[in-house]
Amino acid sequence: MFNGQCSMAEAAELSFRVKCRYLNLPISQKEERRRLTFHAKGVDDLSVVARLSASPEYWVFKDLTEYKGKMLTITYEGSEEALSLVYQADTIRDASTFYKETYRPQFHFTTRRGWINDPNGCIWHNGLYHLYYQHNPFEREWENMTWGHATSPDLLHWTEHAPVLHPDSLGTMFSGSAIFDKDNTSGFGTKKNPPIVYAYTADRGDREAQCIAYSLDGGMMLHKYEGNPVIDSRDRWQSHDTRDPRLFWWTPFNSPLQGEGIYSSPYKGEAGRGSGHWVLVLNERNGHSIYTSDNLRDWTWQSHVNGFWECPDLFPLAVDGNPNNVKWVMLGASNTYMIGSFDGKTFTPESGKHRFSTGCIYAAQTFSNTPDRRRIQIGWANIDHLGMPFRGQMLLPTELTLRTTKDGVRLVSKPIHEVATLLKPIVTSEKALSAQETNEILRTKEASPSRGGLEGSLHLRATLNLTYATSAGLRLDGQMLVDYDLNRNTLNGQFYSPQDPTSLSLTMDIYIDRTSIEVFIDDGLYSFSMERRWADNTLERPVTSGFEFWGQDINITDLKLDAVESCW
Repeated sequence: MFNGQCSMAEAAELSFRVKCRYLNLPISQKEERRRLTFHAKGVDDLSVVARLSASPEYWVFKDLTEYKGKMLTITYEGSEEALSLVYQADTIRDASTFYKETYRPQFHFTTRRGWINDPNGCIWHNGLYHLYYQHNPFEREWENMTWGHATSPDLLHWTEHAPVLHPDSLGTMFSGSAIFDKDNTSGFGTKKNPPIVYAYTADRGDREAQCIAYSLDGGMMLHKYEGNPVIDSRDRWQSHDTRDPRLFWWTPFNSPLQGEGIYSSPYKGEAGRGSGHWVLVLNERNGHSIYTSDNLRDWTWQSHVNGFWECPDLFPLAVDGNPNNVKWVMLGASNTYMIGSFDGKTFTPESGKHRFSTGCIYAAQTFSNTPDRRRIQIGWANIDHLGMPFRGQMLLPTELTLRTTKDGVRLVSKPIHEVATLLKPIVTSEKALSAQETNEILRTKEASPSRGGLEGSLHLRATLNLTYATSAGLRLDGQMLVDYDLNRNTLNGQFYSPQDPTSLSLTMDIYIDRTSIEVFIDDGLYSFSMERRWADNTLERPVTSGFEFWGQDINITDLKLDAVESCW
């Protein structure tokens, strides 16, 4: 530890020369938030609020790399005793417990410490998927919106890095997106070193405005554009709610899925760069607006679609994989969507609104610049992890496709194929089993040391056949996972009708982590997510009643139970 110089003024103060990598800070949710400010010559002041405590419940940390060798002054409008516990070190306090905590998800991304929500800036670049996200590094509840950052080679195994965007004079860092400007249309880079460009919302409390940042080192360090904000549309809408910019490149060529250009960077085709432009989709007041630009700095408003709230996404997909039949999908934060056409300036709905996923998922975003052109989505779940020094998680990455169904063209969401690499078989059975037989088999396997209680991460696939029953389903440790009512055509309370309207069967893929459950029905036609709870409806007391299929005269076919390996 080091001794700071604490003044008797209104705010406690600590000054020291930065020699180590991290600053460790003591936190308690019992304390009130107080202003905490970091100041060093040559580095922008950072002012946040924190719950520093002389009796900490847990510790958080701040990366001091940008302060290395400088004199850093910290002021805190709270307890001097709490501030005196703050110390620098080359290690993060309690780092030995990372990813081993009781309620740490084992195959979903979570931050080491603090709060996370919306995924931001999702992009693939030079062999890595980059996931940025809304982050409060200073406690496990929402505040101090910053962009956290993690990378992965496969969307499963994540490495967390230092935050990249911090609050400034324009406000806190709200949601946004990223593209690879491979032809340097923005001028932020060079032809030899083109930039990744980011659009994000700065929230000042009374006003939200859209800003640009860029990276010249592959997404590890972001630089804010000096001309920010680039869009300030409050006067147009007389509304504070203008946020979550989504960037992509549009080109008018006949085959819009050709190359990467349609959603990531300029595609030069026969007509060259002039044949396309950048598009920014922005949630404004009561829907999504379309802006266009040639240089990612100067933006022109073009059109507006009513009926959405927050976190827009807009992308093309080939119907049933046919590149000659492409539709555009416009999404909102709750995963409601419309299907239609897009001419580069105006989205024209043809069907909707529809919804393909319900439950915990919110503010999902798709990755740009994917090397295999898959449309991969990742969403946030506001899930608690009881007593842990972190809160919130990302759900499984899924691949989105458009499929022709009996109700028309619809969006389908399935876990990416990479998830299969984490699965280790426990039970496989192709024959028809009664509910009782199935339950006994699964409970026997749950007695294995590799299974059971909080330690078990599982995948279960099965087809539920209602040979006579009008309702049937599945529970785990007393919690209802699947509740299908054939009479009312409802699945967990939501209307659902199989593709064969006379079908008595339902196929389910269920992914069970320590604090979350995701269910995909009939190969992704419908999915839902939930917080994992126990028989007493809390996370506090694990019970081991196990799986329980229920329903009169039902049988189970194509049963498969897998252990899911930890991604940590």
